[in-house]
Formats: sequence, C-alpha cells, structure tokens
Amino acid sequence: MLLKDKNILVGISSSIAIYKSLELIRLYIKQGANVKVIMTKAAEKFITPLTFEAISQNKVLCDETESWDKKSIYNHIDIGKWADIFVIAPATANTINKLANGIADNLLTQTVLAYPKLKLIAPAANTNMIQNQITVSSLEKLKNYNFKIISSQIKELACKDVGDGAMAEPDEIFYETSKQLLKVEYWNNREVIISGGGTLEKIDDVRYISNFSSGKMASSLAKALYLKGAKVTLVSSRGYENLPKSIKILQVSSTNQMFENLKKSIENSEKSKKPFLFMAAAVSDYIPPKNDGKLKKENLGETWNLQLSLNIDILNSLEKKDIITIGFKAEMDKQNAKNNATSMIEKKNIDGVCLNIIDEENYFGSDSNIIEFITKNGSSTFSGNKFEISMDLINKVKDEFVNND
Repeated sequence: MLLKDKNILVGISSSIAIYKSLELIRLYIKQGANVKVIMTKAAEKFITPLTFEAISQNKVLCDETESWDKKSIYNHIDIGKWADIFVIAPATANTINKLANGIADNLLTQTVLAYPKLKLIAPAANTNMIQNQITVSSLEKLKNYNFKIISSQIKELACKDVGDGAMAEPDEIFYETSKQLLKVEYWNNREVIISGGGTLEKIDDVRYISNFSSGKMASSLAKALYLKGAKVTLVSSRGYENLPKSIKILQVSSTNQMFENLKKSIENSEKSKKPFLFMAAAVSDYIPPKNDGKLKKENLGETWNLQLSLNIDILNSLEKKDIITIGFKAEMDKQNAKNNATSMIEKKNIDGVCLNIIDEENYFGSDSNIIEFITKNGSSTFSGNKFEISMDLINKVKDEFVNND
C-alpha cells in the first residue's frame, strides 16, 4: 500500500486520452490512495462522471455537484485543501495555455488557480498543437509556477498522425506522482549507482557462461530509491524491464562493460550530496578465453576442457573514496556466512554489506528475499518481497549514514 492515506486530486480535461485516466486512478486506488476527480463539461462528452465515480468510489466534482455547504469540500477552494497533490491528466493544449495565463473560466482551471502546492500536468494533444510555440512557451512558463510536466510521447495519435502528443502511460504518471509524495530530503537529488544481474562472459560468438542472478533485487532497489527522490543509474545485464523512465539504465553484459560503466558513472556523479554505490550484481569470478566465431564440436573432440582465468574484482577495483558503498554477498554456507560478509567490509574497503543466504526457500530469481544488512555498527535483518525489503533497507541506510555527507 505505497500510497496509503494519500489524497490525490485528478483533473480531467477534454481529450480522447481520458480513457488512460481510468487506469491511472485504478493504480492510485490499488496502492491505498484516496482519489477525487474534477471534470470539465467538455470532458463529460467522452466519459460520464458516473464511470469515474465507480472507479474512484467518490463523487466527481463538476458543475452539477459543486457545493458551498459548510460540510462539503466539493467546491474549487475546499477540495484543494483536501488534496496532497493535484494531477491534471489529460491536460489539453487549451487547458495548458489557459493555466499559463491565469485564465480560470471553468471549474478545473479555477481549482488549479486556487491550489498552492505542486501540480503535475500530463499533456495530450495533436502534434501540431503540442509543438505550437504558444503551447511550448506555456509549458515552459508553468515550470516556474509550481507545475511539473510529465512529457507526452511519440505514438500514432487518434487522428492517425504519428508524432509527439500522446499522453504519458498511466504507470509513468503513477510513478511520478508517487515520487512527489514519497521523496525525502536525504535521498532527494542524491546520485545513486546500482549494479545488477549476472555478468555474461563469452566463450565464443554463440556461447557464454553466467549465473542465475535475475537482477530483480537491483531493480527493486532502483525503483525504491527513485521513489524516495534519488537520481538513479542502474548498470545491469537483466531484470530492468518496466522501471520508471526517469531511471537511467545502462545495459551491459560482460564484467569489463559493467566495470567501465560503473567507473564512468561514479566519476561523473554529482557530489553536492555524497553519492551511493549499491553493488548488487553477481559478477563472474572466473572467465573463459574469448574465441571468434563458433567453436565446432568436430574440432573439440569427445571432451572439452574449458580453461578459466581469475576475473577482475569490480568492487576492489573501483575508486570508492568519495562514495558510500554497499556490497552484496550471496552465501550458501550458513555457518560461516556472516563472518565472510563482515570480513568483506574491511577487505574491500566498503561501508556495509547485504548478506543473502541462498537455500531452497531463498533462491536466485525469486520475488522474495531475506537480507541481513551489516555495518561496523551492527546488523539488521529484512524479509519479504524484494521491493518491500528495498524500501526498508534504504530507510536503514539513511539512518546509518545520515551524518556522512
């Protein structure tokens, strides 16, 4: 219940993209939010208020329902006092240009003008309308007036034109809304670099060796940190699908590719707040020699001895002087697991380690996990699905390193 007890006000203007707003509201409700809807008269021509009332489980504010009764919040002043955030999706070019010039000639624009906190706008219009210099200027102006724009996308539009103007997908608007409601000062705009997945080391041009790491833990961390306000870079070989678009994803396969991308990301990170590195990838300990083309079994014979060489240790090789580093260690030896993880802090010059003991119930690729977070000051254990663990972990990390900037 990510948005439990959060109050979200959704403004609906007249666009064919209105059908996406139903899915957006469903996402909010599913995560525990309270949702109320304002509709323009023109928007009611596409979908009736009754449909939005059914999905939000709240009366829609429109011309017919506005009330100034002392016990009612269904007016353009009081409903804004109720809302934690105001999302206008879809926002037509007409609505955008009105808002940029302070025009309040309908219930939606009146409510926006009276709402003092952050407003999210998801534009939806024909390409020529969205790219008209008037609309472009209006969107730029709104950025200075406590509005955040969730960019439209290039798709085939309802008019059959292909171009910019389609409203952002509901999950993108959901993620941006959640981020604005959940971000905290410690993580806000802090650079965080995460490695994930198992490295793939080529034997030849068609074969490789790897491991069973799914990348799910790294992706869960990336999403959790994004929602807390961090500027996240995920360097991963797999498991990065369906993440918010604002997360920078660097797709890699081999150890060398991962190392080079991590190194550059650390070097280029903003240092106004001390960055973090979460090294959640499972890097191959040994690598095979690389052969060009495809090795033929006729040439290899009845048996094939694949000689492996010791791989570089990415965590040891990275410069970690100005970055807080959290390692991850997977162990199957339960008796010695914690000692091995604890010694890793000193051996690899890192600030903490997440110990993951692999067994029948806690295996690579599962959606749940058990992690013990270990630092020089002690340890904490978290269990549950990987996203829940990630949220608990980054809260603990914040508490542990809050004085290290």
